[in-house]
Amino acid sequence: MVEQVHRTACGEIHYWVDKCAHNSAEACGGGVQLVFLPGLTADHRLFDKQVAHFRGRYPLLVWDAPAHAASWPFTFDFDLMDKARWLDEILTREGFSRPILIGQSMGGYVAQAYAELFPNKISGFVSIDSAPLQREFTTAAEIWLLKRMEPVYRLYPWRSLLSLGTRGVSTTDYGRGLMREMMMTYCADKERYVQISGHGMRMLAEAIEADRAYKIESPALLLCGAKDLAGSAKRHNRAWHKRTAIPLVWLKGAGHNSNTDVPDEVNRLIEEFLSNV
Repeated sequence: MVEQVHRTACGEIHYWVDKCAHNSAEACGGGVQLVFLPGLTADHRLFDKQVAHFRGRYPLLVWDAPAHAASWPFTFDFDLMDKARWLDEILTREGFSRPILIGQSMGGYVAQAYAELFPNKISGFVSIDSAPLQREFTTAAEIWLLKRMEPVYRLYPWRSLLSLGTRGVSTTDYGRGLMREMMMTYCADKERYVQISGHGMRMLAEAIEADRAYKIESPALLLCGAKDLAGSAKRHNRAWHKRTAIPLVWLKGAGHNSNTDVPDEVNRLIEEFLSNV
């Protein structure tokens, strides 16, 4: 994977790409490309197990979302649709014309925003422990709370945030260790972590309040950890599946970062999904 930089008015976005140019189009998935979008406070390392599995078989791209990890410094003057537009600029630059967007948690929201803005550009969507952006799925109380989480996070000492952020999202030693490693990026700057978290949740609330269609026109798949304790993820996925008939798979024993808890199962399900796109 080669690290690249995309410059925006708010800062630089770092991403990693392997366009599989040394292989034939058939070996590279017949032109389909896989784009991995990590969740809030995580970075490109969240998808290490997926990158290792699919590398050399499909063109791959994964980013550090704005303000996250290497994509810093970055001004917190953007919303979810801005992230989707920047993603499109990156995909256009790299020649990713048939992207399959694979988003974990916040990454799944970015993918839905992208599908809203560029419905004809997305070839598929895999949601991993994310939730629908449509207004009907979220209560007024949930939106109110999302907008006010930053000062709450600021009250916690770093050690408590580190514990909650690692044990709360994963059920395995690997998953917790990886999340801890990613969180330690902010060890010397707790305020940056608080801002990333608070801004992300506020941005999510505003996107939901915008009450756009956020309709997924492409093939899609919902994956959710059976032990996902993050927010209302399980309730939202049940309702999402019921409302849209998008296939939903419960991942036994997995938490919120299910692609790190049961990577082989997630990789297998992505493989099956790709065979039908």
